[in-house]
Amino acid sequence: MVGLTKTRARAPDASRTPATARNTSKAPFWTSRRRDVLAGYLFITPQLVGVVLFVLIPVGLAIWYSLNDWNVFSGEQTFVGLDNYKALADDPQLPTTLRATAVFGGGVVVLNIGLGLLLAVLLNRRFRGATFFRTLFFSPVVVSVVAWTLVWGFLLQDNGGINGVLGVVGIDGPNWLQRGDTAMVSVIVTQVVRSVGVNMVLFLAALQGVPAQLYEAARLDGAGNRVIFTRITLPLISPMVLLTAIITIVGALQSFAQIAVLTSGGPELSTTVLVYYVFQQAFEFNHIGYGSTLALLLLSFVMLLTLVQWQLRRKWVFHEE
Repeated sequence: MVGLTKTRARAPDASRTPATARNTSKAPFWTSRRRDVLAGYLFITPQLVGVVLFVLIPVGLAIWYSLNDWNVFSGEQTFVGLDNYKALADDPQLPTTLRATAVFGGGVVVLNIGLGLLLAVLLNRRFRGATFFRTLFFSPVVVSVVAWTLVWGFLLQDNGGINGVLGVVGIDGPNWLQRGDTAMVSVIVTQVVRSVGVNMVLFLAALQGVPAQLYEAARLDGAGNRVIFTRITLPLISPMVLLTAIITIVGALQSFAQIAVLTSGGPELSTTVLVYYVFQQAFEFNHIGYGSTLALLLLSFVMLLTLVQWQLRRKWVFHEE
């Protein structure tokens, strides 16, 4: 009689088990990568909403208004196509406005960047009272634009404080805001004195980031102050120069309160810059369509100048490839 042998039950081989049977649990949906992506979108959402609400939608509405003739008082809106754009070539005041815009913008940019860099170089040294002078030159930035402009309006009058000071030394000062040759100078100086503190602080931050070892090595080689500034300081702070140039140009083209309070564009359009001309056409003369066209022209100038500076950065900005 053949004996019965007992067999042990073998455990199933995991290597032979089908993949569908092994992976019974699904991978979690919220992986670390997806959480990082979600966090990134949440961080940019406020900025994205601001760009959509305050940039893209207004620009889109300006484009639509420029294609229409809209009377806000009667509520009538007529589609005119490109007539407002054709009117730019026939506007006799536009060349004078563009010329005043170029003079104002050029004067503000040159003086603002030049004085800001000069003040930063002088105040970057250690001496008693340096903090006081830094605060003094920066303090106009925090003052209200309208309040600052009103004070300067009183100072620049025919019997104002500036002519009073000039009279002490025997100089008969002009009526600064009522003459075309001095009105533009007055507006430029008012804008520069108020905003130069921003560029000064930016340049100070850039100067303090220049390694002191480079200055020491240059002086050991016999380099003078001019060579050190042009060969070491200026190249190393050139990225900040680019930033301040873009900020200053955009700010100059958008300067409105100074013109409106001091001169109202006069005398004889000598200080009527493009942004003030937009306001006149749209809200004083009720030409919303043509005012929107001028606003788009101003936007194109800002974008073009910014793009040109950004493209030229490779030639004069240090560390750019």
